[in-house]
Amino acid sequence: MSLAALAARTLEELHADGTHRRMRVLDGVQAPRMRVDGREVLLFAGSNYLDLAAHPEVAGAAARAARELGCAAGGSRLINGNLALHEAFEAELATFLGSESALVFATGYMANVGVIPALVGPEDEVVSDALSHASIVDGCRLSRARVSVFPHADLDAAEQRLREAAERSGRVLLAVDGVYSMDGDVAPLRELVALARRYGAMLLLDDAHGTGTLGPKGRGSAEWLGVDSGVDVHMGTLGKALGSFGAFVAGTARLRELLVNTARSFIFSCALSPPQVAAARAALGLVDREPWRRERLQANAARLRARLAERGIDTASSTTHIVPVIVGDNAAAMALCEGLLERGFYAQGIRHPSVPRGSARLRITPMATHSEAEIDSLAESLAALWTRTA
Repeated sequence: MSLAALAARTLEELHADGTHRRMRVLDGVQAPRMRVDGREVLLFAGSNYLDLAAHPEVAGAAARAARELGCAAGGSRLINGNLALHEAFEAELATFLGSESALVFATGYMANVGVIPALVGPEDEVVSDALSHASIVDGCRLSRARVSVFPHADLDAAEQRLREAAERSGRVLLAVDGVYSMDGDVAPLRELVALARRYGAMLLLDDAHGTGTLGPKGRGSAEWLGVDSGVDVHMGTLGKALGSFGAFVAGTARLRELLVNTARSFIFSCALSPPQVAAARAALGLVDREPWRRERLQANAARLRARLAERGIDTASSTTHIVPVIVGDNAAAMALCEGLLERGFYAQGIRHPSVPRGSARLRITPMATHSEAEIDSLAESLAALWTRTA
């Protein structure tokens, strides 16, 4: 089959299934208000949760690094790309997270597909939540370890899988998200940490959406639930709440040494550029000095959930800054998305494979700097469209 025929058939199938996608064009600075497909709208579809991407300190740090150190690290960390800037930032990340060390990766996806095969192999087993991020799924596949999946947040099933894994496998890794990116709920980490210890499993926490947004110091979901010390491998991102680009893995010094030597996505990738690292360092300082940002973020999300509930709109299990509105049908979800866009709000419709079939939704993400009036206005507009389509 030719490439043209393959593309035509696959795209036709996606259209028929209602899951064909296109990239929208956003114009302007990442902020609460942007232009989307040429239309001025309030942005409720991003991950710049704390509104730090264009903060003067963050942008200024990136600009200085570009002038003084250039726009590229120039190679992989193990050849010529290991800059003093990387080492300093990783030390600051480790201090921030209360861990011995940290190691930065190019993306969260690359962190997980590098870390999991470094920890487990064909004689081992991964126990994972059914809603774990795609990067965890793909990391498991690359590791060639046996994979046991338990229904989302089902602790009885998780314990059964861990017990069985401990009986039949070598190393066992329990891999979960902290904040589930399409549902907005938080993993039951207190119980999962206890289960991991009971059955001798390592615990990998993908806290991409919790970093900077949850916990007294912004360390994330484990800090929020008081189980920081129970996490063996802590992954977080720099491109969401921290307003830069990249990701990190934090843990013991031995973990860092292991990853430097065995994580292929680290070894065979160019290092993060100086402007990206400098921006993330500046943002980390703001997370520490300005707790009002995460407090306001969670207050805005709570207000949105309350306003939608008053209008009979269910936001499922969300308890964080990710607020889903489950629609079910693909076409109906996208119609709501387009209707909101026409009214001046951008909240993206999400379909399979990002969510299970039959659970298409709007994924609404307020920011720390949205006003209460803007939150209320979104709820009113969504309720009007919801009533029309119900």
